Formats: sequence, structure tokens, C-alpha cells
Amino acid sequence: MTRVLVVDDEPQIVRALVINLKARRYEVDAAPDGATALQLAAARHPDVVVLDLGLPDMDGVEVIRGLRGWTRVPILVLSARHTSDEKVEALDAGADDYVTKPFGMDELLARLRAAVRRAEPVGPDGADDLVIVEAEGFTVDLAAKKVHREGRDVRLTPTEWHLLEVLVRNAGRLVSQKQLLQEVWGPSYGTETNYLRVYMAQLRRKLETDPAHPRHFVTEPGMGYRFERG
Repeated sequence: MTRVLVVDDEPQIVRALVINLKARRYEVDAAPDGATALQLAAARHPDVVVLDLGLPDMDGVEVIRGLRGWTRVPILVLSARHTSDEKVEALDAGADDYVTKPFGMDELLARLRAAVRRAEPVGPDGADDLVIVEAEGFTVDLAAKKVHREGRDVRLTPTEWHLLEVLVRNAGRLVSQKQLLQEVWGPSYGTETNYLRVYMAQLRRKLETDPAHPRHFVTEPGMGYRFERG
């Protein structure tokens, strides 16, 4: 069973989420604040975290950074904050998706399922001849879902990995913004280009020698992105 950690200080929201998630056979833990959330995450190892940003003891972005220090668990942010800057800050800290309050339960559950799918390893049926991709400066192991740079593993979140995987499997070809959004985040996405900007910046920061002048993750303005081996 999939284990969900719900982090929110509004009891009615927690109750609604717990009821709906358990009805769909999820296991659910709940935390009313950031400190409890970090403790529960370490003890229970959830498969996905649903996180409110407005917590009583610390900002939710701090919780994201705390989790990202040791785990790649998918993080779905749930918040009443509407501005683009605040969404980008959460995504930049390592969140995988962002749902604005008030929200529809069906949409939230669909996004949660998508976040869990992105984190699942690809089985043998999804394997093909393209397993190890050598780029100048780093290596992508598609089978093991690992990236090595300068002899070290590069830590990627599930969403960062999924975006990298789509680009690498289409090496040398332009992948449109809409295609990337729909493949990585799901079919209901297509216009959230700020997600792509944030995650491409993170991939460049982690993998490019000079992120300001990328050689591997190339932007085609207004069209999409292209991966070049070097």
C-alpha cells in the first residue's frame, strides 16, 4: 500500500484528506507542524508527502529543504499562497507539484497519483536498448535511475529525474514545452511553463559545467528544450 504523509495545521482539511485517502486504500500519517512532519517522515518513510506551506512552527519551504537533505520522496504542496514567486520558491526548494487552496479533491488525488507514478522505478517492460547515456561531464544510467558526475552520484528529485529521462531518451531532438509538461506532470498540464523553467534551471545547476551557458540542456525559445550529449 502507498503511504501518504499529510502535513497541515487545519484539522478539517486533514480529516477530509485522511477520509478520502483511506477510502482509496492509502495508508495515511498526519502531522500538524513541520517538526512533527520531519520526524514522521524519518520514522515512517512515506511514498508521498502532501504539505501545507503555512505551518505554525516553520515555513513549509523549510520542511521541503529538510526532506530534500536525505530523501527523494515526491512532495505535493498544498497552499493558499497564489503568487507565482511563492510557487516557484516551493518548486525550487524541491517540491514536485503545487495545488492551490481551495482545491478539488479529485484534482488533488489525480496529482498525488501522478507524483507517485513519477517516483516508481521503470520495470523490464519499459526497458530498451538505451541504458547508459554518456554526456560530456556526466553519465545517465536509465536502468538504475542514477546520474554520475565527476565520479559522484548526483541527487535528483523524482520530477527532476523524469524530466531528464524524457530529454535524454529524445537526445538531439526538440521536445515541446507541452509534451514535457504532459509527460512529466500529467495530461492535464500543458501551460505551466514556469514549472519547466524552474526544473531546467535545477538540472543545469546540477549537471552543466556552466549553468548560465548550457551545452547539454538547450532552450529553443517559445518552443521547448533539447538535450545534447556535448
